[in-house]
Amino acid sequence: MITLLLLLLFTSSSTSLITLQPSTPISPTTACNTTLDPKFCKSLLPPNTSSNLFDYTRFSIAKSLSNAYTFLNTLNSYLSNPSTTLSQPSIRALQDCKLLSELNIDYLLSSSSTCNSTTNLLDPQTDQVQTLLSALLANLQTCLDGLQETSTVLPLISQPLSNGSTKLYSLSLALFSHTWSPKKKVINSIKGRRLLQDLNSVVIKEKVVVNKDGSGDFVTISDAIASAPNNSKASDGYFLIQVGEGLYEEYVSIAKNKKYVMMVGQGINKTIITGNHSVVDGWTTFNSATFAVVGEGFVGVNMTIRNTAGAIKHQAVALRSGADLSAFYHCSFEGYQDTLYTHSLRQFYKQCDIYGTVDYIFGNAAVVIQDCNIYSRLPMQNQKNTVTAQGRTDPNQNTGTSIQNSSFLATPDLIAFNNGSTSIRSFLGRPWKEYSRTVIMESFIDSLIDPQGWLPWDGDFALNTSYYAEFDNRGPGADTSGRVTWKGFHVINSTDAANFTVSNFILGDNWLPSTGVPYKAGL
Repeated sequence: MITLLLLLLFTSSSTSLITLQPSTPISPTTACNTTLDPKFCKSLLPPNTSSNLFDYTRFSIAKSLSNAYTFLNTLNSYLSNPSTTLSQPSIRALQDCKLLSELNIDYLLSSSSTCNSTTNLLDPQTDQVQTLLSALLANLQTCLDGLQETSTVLPLISQPLSNGSTKLYSLSLALFSHTWSPKKKVINSIKGRRLLQDLNSVVIKEKVVVNKDGSGDFVTISDAIASAPNNSKASDGYFLIQVGEGLYEEYVSIAKNKKYVMMVGQGINKTIITGNHSVVDGWTTFNSATFAVVGEGFVGVNMTIRNTAGAIKHQAVALRSGADLSAFYHCSFEGYQDTLYTHSLRQFYKQCDIYGTVDYIFGNAAVVIQDCNIYSRLPMQNQKNTVTAQGRTDPNQNTGTSIQNSSFLATPDLIAFNNGSTSIRSFLGRPWKEYSRTVIMESFIDSLIDPQGWLPWDGDFALNTSYYAEFDNRGPGADTSGRVTWKGFHVINSTDAANFTVSNFILGDNWLPSTGVPYKAGL
Protein backbone atom coordinates (compact mmCIF):
# COMPACT_ATOMS: atom_id res chain seq x y z
CA MET A 1 0.00 0.00 0.00
CA ILE A 2 1.47 3.35 -1.02
CA THR A 3 0.85 6.21 1.36
CA LEU A 4 0.34 9.79 0.29
CA LEU A 5 3.75 10.64 1.72
CA LEU A 6 5.35 7.84 -0.25
CA LEU A 7 3.66 8.99 -3.45
CA LEU A 8 4.90 12.52 -2.88
CA LEU A 9 8.41 11.25 -2.21
CA PHE A 10 8.31 9.04 -5.28
CA THR A 11 7.10 11.71 -7.66
CA SER A 12 9.30 14.48 -6.31
CA SER A 13 12.64 12.72 -5.88
CA SER A 14 12.57 9.77 -8.22
CA THR A 15 11.22 11.08 -11.50
CA SER A 16 14.03 9.33 -13.33
CA LEU A 17 12.78 5.95 -12.10
CA ILE A 18 9.11 6.31 -12.98
CA THR A 19 9.62 5.24 -16.58
CA LEU A 20 12.05 2.44 -15.70
CA GLN A 21 11.10 -1.17 -15.15
CA PRO A 22 12.60 -2.70 -11.98
CA SER A 23 14.46 -5.17 -14.20
CA THR A 24 16.23 -2.38 -16.14
CA PRO A 25 19.96 -2.08 -15.30
CA ILE A 26 20.70 1.24 -13.59
CA SER A 27 23.58 2.77 -11.65
CA PRO A 28 23.68 2.78 -7.83
CA THR A 29 23.29 6.57 -7.93
CA THR A 30 20.03 6.30 -9.86
CA ALA A 31 18.75 3.52 -7.58
CA CYS A 32 19.57 5.57 -4.49
CA ASN A 33 17.62 8.61 -5.62
CA THR A 34 14.40 7.11 -4.20
CA THR A 35 15.78 6.48 -0.72
CA LEU A 36 15.67 8.70 2.35
CA ASP A 37 19.46 8.91 2.59
CA PRO A 38 20.96 8.70 -0.93
CA LYS A 39 24.48 9.36 0.37
CA PHE A 40 24.34 6.38 2.72
CA CYS A 41 22.75 4.27 0.01
CA LYS A 42 25.55 5.03 -2.46
CA SER A 43 28.15 4.20 0.18
CA LEU A 44 26.56 0.76 0.61
CA LEU A 45 25.71 -0.42 -2.90
CA PRO A 46 28.60 -1.82 -4.97
CA PRO A 47 30.18 1.06 -6.94
CA ASN A 48 30.85 0.98 -10.68
CA THR A 49 28.14 -1.58 -11.27
CA SER A 50 24.93 -1.66 -13.24
CA SER A 51 22.31 -3.87 -11.67
CA ASN A 52 18.54 -3.68 -11.52
CA LEU A 53 16.34 -2.65 -8.60
CA PHE A 54 15.54 -6.26 -7.75
CA ASP A 55 19.22 -7.06 -7.29
CA TYR A 56 19.96 -3.86 -5.36
CA THR A 57 17.09 -4.69 -3.00
CA ARG A 58 18.34 -8.24 -2.47
CA PHE A 59 21.83 -6.94 -1.81
CA SER A 60 20.54 -4.45 0.75
CA ILE A 61 18.50 -7.12 2.55
CA ALA A 62 21.57 -9.39 2.66
CA LYS A 63 23.64 -6.56 4.19
CA SER A 64 20.85 -5.94 6.71
CA LEU A 65 20.89 -9.59 7.71
CA SER A 66 24.64 -9.54 8.22
CA ASN A 67 24.25 -6.42 10.35
CA ALA A 68 21.51 -8.06 12.42
CA TYR A 69 23.74 -11.04 13.22
CA THR A 70 26.59 -8.70 14.21
CA PHE A 71 24.35 -6.65 16.47
CA LEU A 72 22.96 -9.79 18.13
CA ASN A 73 26.52 -10.97 18.81
CA THR A 74 27.28 -7.61 20.41
CA LEU A 75 24.26 -7.94 22.68
CA ASN A 76 25.17 -11.51 23.62
CA SER A 77 28.66 -10.40 24.58
CA TYR A 78 27.26 -7.84 27.03
CA LEU A 79 24.71 -10.26 28.46
CA SER A 80 27.15 -13.14 28.86
CA ASN A 81 29.69 -10.93 30.69
CA PRO A 82 27.58 -8.32 32.44
CA SER A 83 29.50 -5.56 34.08
CA THR A 84 28.98 -5.09 37.78
CA THR A 85 27.94 -1.52 36.98
CA LEU A 86 24.92 -2.64 34.96
CA SER A 87 21.67 -2.22 36.83
CA GLN A 88 18.84 -4.74 36.67
CA PRO A 89 16.79 -2.36 34.46
CA SER A 90 19.77 -2.10 32.08
CA ILE A 91 20.05 -5.87 31.86
CA ARG A 92 16.32 -6.10 31.16
CA ALA A 93 16.69 -3.52 28.37
CA LEU A 94 19.50 -5.56 26.81
CA GLN A 95 17.37 -8.69 27.06
CA ASP A 96 14.57 -6.86 25.23
CA CYS A 97 17.04 -5.91 22.51
CA LYS A 98 18.18 -9.52 22.22
CA LEU A 99 14.61 -10.77 21.74
CA LEU A 100 13.87 -8.03 19.20
CA SER A 101 17.13 -8.69 17.32
CA GLU A 102 16.32 -12.39 17.07
CA LEU A 103 12.95 -11.48 15.61
CA ASN A 104 14.63 -9.17 13.10
CA ILE A 105 16.84 -12.01 11.93
CA ASP A 106 13.73 -14.14 11.40
CA TYR A 107 12.05 -11.34 9.44
CA LEU A 108 15.10 -10.76 7.25
CA LEU A 109 15.52 -14.45 6.51
CA SER A 110 11.87 -14.66 5.47
CA SER A 111 12.08 -11.46 3.38
CA SER A 112 15.27 -12.62 1.68
CA SER A 113 13.74 -15.98 0.83
CA THR A 114 10.67 -14.36 -0.71
CA CYS A 115 12.59 -11.75 -2.71
CA ASN A 116 15.12 -14.27 -3.97
CA SER A 117 12.43 -16.67 -5.17
CA THR A 118 10.80 -14.47 -7.81
CA THR A 119 10.36 -10.96 -9.16
CA ASN A 120 6.60 -11.41 -9.45
CA LEU A 121 5.03 -11.23 -6.01
CA LEU A 122 1.30 -11.29 -5.37
CA ASP A 123 -0.18 -8.47 -3.30
CA PRO A 124 -0.36 -10.60 -0.11
CA GLN A 125 3.32 -11.55 -0.50
CA THR A 126 4.31 -7.94 -1.10
CA ASP A 127 2.32 -6.79 1.91
CA GLN A 128 3.91 -9.47 4.09
CA VAL A 129 7.47 -8.49 3.16
CA GLN A 130 6.75 -4.78 3.57
CA THR A 131 5.19 -5.61 6.96
CA LEU A 132 8.27 -7.56 8.05
CA LEU A 133 10.70 -4.86 6.87
CA SER A 134 8.56 -2.23 8.62
CA ALA A 135 8.77 -4.28 11.82
CA LEU A 136 12.59 -4.25 11.67
CA LEU A 137 12.54 -0.53 12.34
CA ALA A 138 9.83 -0.84 14.99
CA ASN A 139 11.93 -3.43 16.84
CA LEU A 140 15.08 -1.32 16.63
CA GLN A 141 13.26 1.76 17.89
CA THR A 142 11.84 -0.23 20.79
CA CYS A 143 15.34 -1.39 21.68
CA LEU A 144 16.62 2.18 21.60
CA ASP A 145 13.66 3.48 23.64
CA GLY A 146 14.30 0.83 26.30
CA LEU A 147 17.96 1.71 26.49
CA GLN A 148 17.06 5.38 26.88
CA GLU A 149 14.76 4.50 29.77
CA THR A 150 17.60 2.73 31.59
CA SER A 151 20.27 5.19 30.38
CA THR A 152 23.35 3.36 31.70
CA VAL A 153 23.90 1.14 28.66
CA LEU A 154 22.73 3.55 25.99
CA PRO A 155 26.22 4.84 25.06
CA LEU A 156 27.46 1.27 24.64
CA ILE A 157 25.30 0.30 21.71
CA SER A 158 23.28 3.30 20.55
CA GLN A 159 25.88 4.15 17.89
CA PRO A 160 25.46 0.93 15.88
CA LEU A 161 21.70 1.23 16.33
CA SER A 162 21.33 4.73 14.93
CA ASN A 163 24.15 4.84 12.41
CA GLY A 164 24.20 1.25 11.23
CA SER A 165 21.11 -0.86 11.69
CA THR A 166 18.50 1.88 11.40
CA LYS A 167 19.87 3.28 8.14
CA LEU A 168 20.36 -0.17 6.67
CA TYR A 169 16.86 -1.35 7.48
CA SER A 170 15.35 1.89 6.23
CA LEU A 171 17.26 1.45 2.98
CA SER A 172 16.04 -2.12 2.52
CA LEU A 173 12.47 -1.00 3.15
CA ALA A 174 12.74 1.91 0.70
CA LEU A 175 14.25 -0.18 -2.10
CA PHE A 176 11.68 -2.93 -1.61
CA SER A 177 8.78 -0.47 -1.53
CA HIS A 178 9.86 1.12 -4.80
CA THR A 179 10.68 -2.17 -6.51
CA TRP A 180 7.89 -4.52 -5.51
CA SER A 181 5.21 -1.87 -4.91
CA PRO A 182 1.78 -3.53 -5.01
CA LYS A 183 -0.67 -2.65 -7.73
CA LYS A 184 -3.22 -0.01 -6.84
CA LYS A 185 -5.92 -1.66 -4.79
CA VAL A 186 -9.57 -1.67 -5.72
CA ILE A 187 -11.23 0.63 -3.22
CA ASN A 188 -14.19 -0.85 -1.36
CA SER A 189 -17.61 0.67 -1.81
CA ILE A 190 -18.87 3.04 0.88
CA LYS A 191 -21.06 0.38 2.43
CA GLY A 192 -18.39 -2.27 2.28
CA ARG A 193 -19.51 -5.71 3.39
CA ARG A 194 -19.87 -7.44 6.69
CA LEU A 195 -18.69 -10.98 7.27
CA LEU A 196 -20.42 -12.62 10.19
CA GLN A 197 -18.04 -15.25 11.49
CA ASP A 198 -18.67 -18.03 13.97
CA LEU A 199 -16.06 -19.14 16.47
CA ASN A 200 -17.67 -22.58 16.43
CA SER A 201 -16.60 -22.96 12.81
CA VAL A 202 -12.92 -22.39 13.53
CA VAL A 203 -10.64 -25.36 12.86
CA ILE A 204 -9.34 -26.62 16.23
CA LYS A 205 -6.44 -29.06 16.26
CA GLU A 206 -6.24 -29.58 20.01
CA LYS A 207 -7.93 -28.18 23.11
CA VAL A 208 -6.85 -27.81 26.74
CA VAL A 209 -8.67 -26.31 29.70
CA VAL A 210 -7.29 -24.03 32.43
CA ASN A 211 -9.15 -23.85 35.74
CA LYS A 212 -7.84 -22.43 38.98
CA ASP A 213 -9.69 -25.09 40.98
CA GLY A 214 -7.75 -27.93 39.35
CA SER A 215 -10.69 -29.32 37.39
CA GLY A 216 -9.05 -28.68 34.03
CA ASP A 217 -5.82 -29.78 32.37
CA PHE A 218 -3.84 -26.93 33.95
CA VAL A 219 -4.19 -24.45 36.78
CA THR A 220 -2.09 -21.71 35.15
CA ILE A 221 -2.32 -20.14 31.71
CA SER A 222 1.47 -20.23 31.30
CA ASP A 223 1.57 -24.02 31.72
CA ALA A 224 -1.14 -24.40 29.10
CA ILE A 225 0.82 -22.25 26.65
CA ALA A 226 3.95 -24.31 27.27
CA SER A 227 2.03 -27.42 26.19
CA ALA A 228 1.16 -25.95 22.79
CA PRO A 229 3.04 -27.40 19.81
CA ASN A 230 5.88 -25.38 18.34
CA ASN A 231 5.72 -23.60 14.98
CA SER A 232 2.23 -24.65 13.93
CA LYS A 233 0.92 -23.48 10.57
CA ALA A 234 -2.40 -21.85 9.81
CA SER A 235 -3.46 -24.96 7.92
CA ASP A 236 -2.94 -27.06 11.06
CA GLY A 237 -5.79 -25.33 12.89
CA TYR A 238 -5.68 -23.64 16.29
CA PHE A 239 -4.41 -24.88 19.62
CA LEU A 240 -7.33 -23.82 21.80
CA ILE A 241 -6.84 -22.83 25.43
CA GLN A 242 -10.11 -22.45 27.29
CA VAL A 243 -9.60 -20.41 30.45
CA GLY A 244 -12.12 -20.68 33.26
CA GLU A 245 -13.52 -17.88 35.34
CA GLY A 246 -11.17 -16.41 37.91
CA LEU A 247 -8.39 -13.95 38.68
CA TYR A 248 -5.09 -15.14 37.17
CA GLU A 249 -2.19 -13.26 38.74
CA GLU A 250 0.51 -14.22 36.27
CA TYR A 251 2.57 -12.71 33.49
CA VAL A 252 1.58 -14.41 30.27
CA SER A 253 4.03 -14.65 27.37
CA ILE A 254 3.30 -16.30 24.03
CA ALA A 255 6.66 -16.73 22.35
CA LYS A 256 7.40 -16.62 18.64
CA ASN A 257 7.36 -20.42 18.32
CA LYS A 258 3.84 -20.70 19.80
CA LYS A 259 1.90 -19.96 16.63
CA TYR A 260 -1.85 -20.15 16.00
CA VAL A 261 -2.90 -20.28 19.61
CA MET A 262 -6.49 -19.30 20.42
CA MET A 263 -7.32 -18.35 24.01
CA VAL A 264 -10.98 -18.11 25.03
CA GLY A 265 -12.06 -16.95 28.46
CA GLN A 266 -15.48 -16.86 30.10
CA GLY A 267 -16.05 -13.17 29.46
CA ILE A 268 -14.92 -9.66 30.35
CA ASN A 269 -14.50 -9.32 34.13
CA LYS A 270 -14.96 -13.06 34.49
CA THR A 271 -11.61 -14.30 33.20
CA ILE A 272 -9.09 -11.71 34.41
CA ILE A 273 -5.32 -11.76 33.87
CA THR A 274 -3.53 -9.21 36.00
CA GLY A 275 -0.04 -7.88 36.81
CA ASN A 276 1.56 -4.64 38.02
CA HIS A 277 4.96 -4.21 36.34
CA SER A 278 5.89 -0.61 35.49
CA VAL A 279 8.78 1.58 34.40
CA VAL A 280 8.89 3.23 37.83
CA ASP A 281 9.56 -0.19 39.36
CA GLY A 282 12.46 -0.93 37.03
CA TRP A 283 10.89 -2.58 34.00
CA THR A 284 11.15 -1.26 30.47
CA THR A 285 7.87 -0.28 28.85
CA PHE A 286 8.28 -3.27 26.55
CA ASN A 287 8.60 -5.85 29.33
CA SER A 288 6.11 -4.25 31.71
CA ALA A 289 3.25 -6.03 29.92
CA THR A 290 0.92 -8.29 31.88
CA PHE A 291 0.20 -10.21 28.67
CA ALA A 292 2.74 -10.30 25.82
CA VAL A 293 2.20 -12.13 22.56
CA VAL A 294 4.62 -12.58 19.67
CA GLY A 295 3.45 -15.89 18.19
CA GLU A 296 1.86 -15.43 14.78
CA GLY A 297 -1.88 -15.94 14.38
CA PHE A 298 -2.89 -15.47 18.03
CA VAL A 299 -6.60 -14.99 18.75
CA GLY A 300 -7.83 -13.78 22.17
CA VAL A 301 -11.51 -13.84 23.11
CA ASN A 302 -13.66 -13.08 26.17
CA MET A 303 -11.15 -11.95 28.79
CA THR A 304 -9.84 -8.98 30.72
CA ILE A 305 -6.13 -8.11 30.70
CA ARG A 306 -5.16 -5.66 33.40
CA ASN A 307 -2.17 -3.74 34.73
CA THR A 308 -2.84 -2.50 38.25
CA ALA A 309 0.33 -0.41 38.71
CA GLY A 310 -1.83 2.73 38.63
CA ALA A 311 -1.31 6.19 37.17
CA ILE A 312 1.46 7.01 39.63
CA LYS A 313 3.73 4.32 38.12
CA HIS A 314 3.57 5.88 34.62
CA GLN A 315 4.27 3.43 31.75
CA ALA A 316 2.61 0.13 32.66
CA VAL A 317 1.36 -2.05 29.80
CA ALA A 318 -1.61 -4.40 30.03
CA LEU A 319 -1.31 -6.04 26.59
CA ARG A 320 1.66 -5.95 24.24
CA SER A 321 1.11 -7.56 20.85
CA GLY A 322 3.82 -8.02 18.26
CA ALA A 323 1.99 -10.99 16.75
CA ASP A 324 1.37 -10.85 13.02
CA LEU A 325 -2.17 -11.71 11.91
CA SER A 326 -3.46 -11.48 15.49
CA ALA A 327 -7.00 -10.66 16.57
CA PHE A 328 -8.76 -9.82 19.85
CA TYR A 329 -12.53 -10.08 20.26
CA HIS A 330 -14.69 -9.18 23.26
CA CYS A 331 -11.67 -8.35 25.43
CA SER A 332 -10.98 -5.57 27.93
CA PHE A 333 -7.60 -3.92 28.37
CA GLU A 334 -7.22 -1.92 31.58
CA GLY A 335 -4.43 0.39 32.70
CA TYR A 336 -3.49 4.05 32.84
CA GLN A 337 -0.44 5.10 30.84
CA ASP A 338 0.46 2.85 27.87
CA THR A 339 -2.32 0.31 28.36
CA LEU A 340 -2.49 -1.25 24.89
CA TYR A 341 0.84 -1.66 23.10
CA THR A 342 0.08 -2.48 19.47
CA HIS A 343 3.77 -2.99 18.95
CA SER A 344 4.24 -4.22 15.37
CA LEU A 345 2.97 -6.23 12.39
CA ARG A 346 -0.75 -6.67 11.50
CA GLN A 347 -3.47 -6.69 14.17
CA PHE A 348 -7.24 -6.42 14.57
CA TYR A 349 -9.44 -5.58 17.60
CA LYS A 350 -13.21 -6.06 17.61
CA GLN A 351 -15.78 -5.07 20.24
CA CYS A 352 -13.16 -4.53 22.94
CA ASP A 353 -12.99 -2.09 25.86
CA ILE A 354 -9.79 -0.07 26.25
CA TYR A 355 -9.13 2.01 29.39
CA GLY A 356 -6.33 4.47 30.06
CA THR A 357 -5.03 8.00 30.44
CA VAL A 358 -1.76 8.90 28.69
CA ASP A 359 -0.90 7.43 25.25
CA TYR A 360 -2.93 4.39 26.12
CA ILE A 361 -3.16 3.02 22.58
CA PHE A 362 0.39 3.18 21.24
CA GLY A 363 2.92 1.34 19.09
CA ASN A 364 3.80 0.89 15.45
CA ALA A 365 1.63 -1.93 14.14
CA ALA A 366 -0.70 -1.82 11.16
CA VAL A 367 -3.82 -2.10 13.28
CA VAL A 368 -7.56 -1.67 12.85
CA ILE A 369 -9.62 -1.13 16.00
CA GLN A 370 -13.29 -1.64 15.15
CA ASP A 371 -16.50 -1.30 17.19
CA CYS A 372 -14.58 -0.74 20.44
CA ASN A 373 -15.26 1.39 23.52
CA ILE A 374 -12.30 3.62 24.30
CA TYR A 375 -12.51 4.96 27.86
CA SER A 376 -10.38 7.84 29.15
CA ARG A 377 -9.91 7.68 32.92
CA LEU A 378 -9.03 10.30 35.51
CA PRO A 379 -5.26 10.93 35.19
CA MET A 380 -2.82 12.29 37.72
CA GLN A 381 -2.85 15.96 38.61
CA ASN A 382 -1.59 18.22 35.80
CA GLN A 383 -1.80 15.42 33.22
CA LYS A 384 -3.81 15.48 30.01
CA ASN A 385 -5.40 12.41 28.49
CA THR A 386 -4.10 11.36 25.09
CA VAL A 387 -5.73 8.30 23.56
CA THR A 388 -3.16 7.42 20.89
CA ALA A 389 0.60 7.77 20.37
CA GLN A 390 1.49 6.13 17.10
CA GLY A 391 5.15 5.26 16.52
CA ARG A 392 5.86 5.29 12.76
CA THR A 393 9.46 6.39 12.17
CA ASP A 394 9.79 5.93 8.41
CA PRO A 395 7.45 7.07 5.58
CA ASN A 396 7.84 3.70 3.84
CA GLN A 397 6.43 1.74 6.79
CA ASN A 398 2.94 0.39 6.08
CA THR A 399 1.94 0.98 9.69
CA GLY A 400 -0.60 3.14 11.49
CA THR A 401 -3.59 3.08 13.82
CA SER A 402 -7.05 3.01 12.25
CA ILE A 403 -10.02 3.35 14.62
CA GLN A 404 -13.40 2.69 13.02
CA ASN A 405 -16.97 2.85 14.36
CA SER A 406 -15.76 3.07 17.93
CA SER A 407 -16.77 5.28 20.87
CA PHE A 408 -14.49 7.74 22.69
CA LEU A 409 -15.94 8.01 26.18
CA ALA A 410 -15.12 9.14 29.71
CA THR A 411 -15.20 6.85 32.74
CA PRO A 412 -17.40 7.85 35.70
CA ASP A 413 -14.45 9.21 37.73
CA LEU A 414 -13.43 11.50 34.87
CA ILE A 415 -17.02 12.62 34.32
CA ALA A 416 -17.41 13.43 38.02
CA PHE A 417 -14.15 15.40 38.09
CA ASN A 418 -15.05 17.35 34.95
CA ASN A 419 -18.36 18.32 36.51
CA GLY A 420 -16.42 20.17 39.21
CA SER A 421 -14.70 23.56 39.15
CA THR A 422 -11.85 22.33 36.90
CA SER A 423 -11.70 19.83 34.09
CA ILE A 424 -9.24 17.47 32.43
CA ARG A 425 -8.44 18.04 28.77
CA SER A 426 -8.50 14.89 26.64
CA PHE A 427 -7.18 14.49 23.10
CA LEU A 428 -7.43 11.88 20.35
CA GLY A 429 -3.66 11.55 20.21
CA ARG A 430 -0.23 13.06 19.78
CA PRO A 431 2.66 12.30 17.40
CA TRP A 432 5.12 10.08 19.25
CA LYS A 433 7.42 9.61 16.25
CA GLU A 434 8.18 11.61 13.13
CA TYR A 435 5.74 9.90 10.77
CA SER A 436 2.98 9.03 13.24
CA ARG A 437 -0.19 7.98 11.45
CA THR A 438 -3.65 7.70 13.02
CA VAL A 439 -7.09 7.76 11.40
CA ILE A 440 -10.38 8.08 13.31
CA MET A 441 -13.43 7.30 11.19
CA GLU A 442 -17.15 6.66 11.56
CA SER A 443 -16.81 6.89 15.34
CA PHE A 444 -18.70 8.53 18.20
CA ILE A 445 -16.59 11.19 19.94
CA ASP A 446 -18.07 12.44 23.19
CA SER A 447 -17.60 15.89 24.74
CA LEU A 448 -14.51 14.87 26.73
CA ILE A 449 -12.35 15.39 23.61
CA ASP A 450 -10.92 18.91 23.37
CA PRO A 451 -12.09 20.89 20.29
CA GLN A 452 -8.49 20.97 19.04
CA GLY A 453 -8.63 17.21 18.82
CA TRP A 454 -4.90 16.53 18.79
CA LEU A 455 -2.00 17.53 21.05
CA PRO A 456 1.62 18.30 20.05
CA TRP A 457 4.30 15.99 21.44
CA ASP A 458 7.08 18.55 21.85
CA GLY A 459 6.99 21.92 20.15
CA ASP A 460 6.56 21.53 16.40
CA PHE A 461 7.99 17.99 16.27
CA ALA A 462 6.29 15.88 13.58
CA LEU A 463 3.44 18.33 13.02
CA ASN A 464 4.26 18.48 9.30
CA THR A 465 5.41 14.91 8.73
CA SER A 466 2.76 13.00 10.70
CA TYR A 467 -0.60 11.97 9.22
CA TYR A 468 -3.69 12.49 11.37
CA ALA A 469 -7.10 12.19 9.77
CA GLU A 470 -10.79 12.15 10.67
CA PHE A 471 -13.72 10.97 8.57
CA ASP A 472 -17.46 11.00 9.17
CA ASN A 473 -17.36 11.00 12.96
CA ARG A 474 -20.31 11.96 15.15
CA GLY A 475 -20.99 13.22 18.65
CA PRO A 476 -20.33 16.45 20.56
CA GLY A 477 -16.55 16.06 20.28
CA ALA A 478 -16.52 15.32 16.54
CA ASP A 479 -16.79 18.88 15.22
CA THR A 480 -13.58 19.48 13.21
CA SER A 481 -14.02 23.26 12.82
CA GLY A 482 -11.79 23.93 15.82
CA ARG A 483 -9.19 21.27 15.11
CA VAL A 484 -5.43 21.90 14.96
CA THR A 485 -4.07 23.54 11.83
CA TRP A 486 -1.03 21.29 11.44
CA LYS A 487 0.06 20.37 7.94
CA GLY A 488 -0.22 16.76 9.05
CA PHE A 489 -3.91 16.95 10.03
CA HIS A 490 -6.62 16.19 7.48
CA VAL A 491 -10.37 15.90 7.28
CA ILE A 492 -10.61 13.24 4.59
CA ASN A 493 -13.23 11.92 2.19
CA SER A 494 -14.52 8.37 1.75
CA THR A 495 -11.97 7.50 -0.93
CA ASP A 496 -9.06 8.30 1.38
CA ALA A 497 -10.75 6.72 4.38
CA ALA A 498 -11.25 3.45 2.49
CA ASN A 499 -7.47 3.01 2.44
CA PHE A 500 -7.61 2.45 6.21
CA THR A 501 -10.32 -0.21 6.27
CA VAL A 502 -9.82 -3.86 7.19
CA SER A 503 -9.69 -4.96 3.55
CA ASN A 504 -7.15 -2.40 2.42
CA PHE A 505 -5.01 -1.51 5.42
CA ILE A 506 -4.35 -4.97 6.90
CA LEU A 507 -5.62 -7.13 3.98
CA GLY A 508 -7.97 -8.71 6.49
CA ASP A 509 -10.00 -10.60 3.90
CA ASN A 510 -6.98 -12.86 3.46
CA TRP A 511 -6.65 -13.97 7.09
CA LEU A 512 -9.48 -12.85 9.37
CA PRO A 513 -12.09 -15.38 8.12
CA SER A 514 -10.09 -18.29 9.55
CA THR A 515 -10.06 -16.65 13.02
CA GLY A 516 -13.84 -16.70 13.35
CA VAL A 517 -13.76 -13.07 14.52
CA PRO A 518 -16.46 -10.94 12.82
CA TYR A 519 -15.34 -7.85 10.97
CA LYS A 520 -16.55 -5.19 8.60
CA ALA A 521 -14.37 -5.11 5.52
CA GLY A 522 -15.06 -1.59 4.27
CA LEU A 523 -16.69 1.65 5.36
